[in-house]
Amino acid sequence: MVHLFHSTSENCSRLVTENYSTSFSSAIRMLHKDLQKPVFNIYGFVRFADEIVDTFHDHDKEGLLQQFKKETYEAVERRISLNPILNSFQLTVNKYNIDHQLIDAFFNSMEMDLNKKAYDCDDYKKYIYGSAEVVGLMCLYVFCEGKKELYEKLESAARSLGAAFQKVNFLRDIKADFNGLARIYFPGCDFNNFTEADKRQIEEEINIDFRDAYQGITKLPLKARFGVYVAYKYYLSLFKKIKRMEPARVLEARIRIPNYYKAMIILRAGVKNQLRLI
Repeated sequence: MVHLFHSTSENCSRLVTENYSTSFSSAIRMLHKDLQKPVFNIYGFVRFADEIVDTFHDHDKEGLLQQFKKETYEAVERRISLNPILNSFQLTVNKYNIDHQLIDAFFNSMEMDLNKKAYDCDDYKKYIYGSAEVVGLMCLYVFCEGKKELYEKLESAARSLGAAFQKVNFLRDIKADFNGLARIYFPGCDFNNFTEADKRQIEEEINIDFRDAYQGITKLPLKARFGVYVAYKYYLSLFKKIKRMEPARVLEARIRIPNYYKAMIILRAGVKNQLRLI
């Protein structure tokens, strides 16, 4: 009956992803059914770690993160965990032979979030890699289903897509990160004096990431391409909305894409997919 335990664990990761991100959940459901559970497993794991460093302010966050990290490696080694999120994650790591160095880099970035408040260029790149690019690479392991040559071909694009998503999140969440957590991720930025020039410089960096990512999306296996393209379009639409806003407005509110527009994105993406235009 262990399969029932594994199935229940995977349902927990899916529920976590759905509760925390309707956009990602919708995009994941656009993947082929064979890929949905393992990707939900990755995002459930990532979300729990992120939650520790971002919201558990009344608890020993460092102690909890170290415990979560230790239990993660134990779950992967033992191939089972009584923590359903970690159990589902280890299923994916072990099935797809995900490089453990990606897990190491992820936890390094989570640890940076515990104490670091401002980032120089080197720390910024390190943080982006560990918090976002490696998540894209974990998913790429799933999408390539053991095809090492294809993984290596798409690795750079997957990193660019993860970076684009994270940087858009930074822009969207400036108010919460700066006012609530006193974090400044973008090097050299002073959010007490956030200028149009600052905003344009960040946007140009994100433009390059999106451009490079798209080149990889078009080369993904068909089972993954549509779902990843939907996620790309979600974030690209959010980014375009942010670009139209004044710097002061970006600092004031968390920008969102309305549900009706998300539905339009899926519809338009579906048409392009049917016409083989992706």
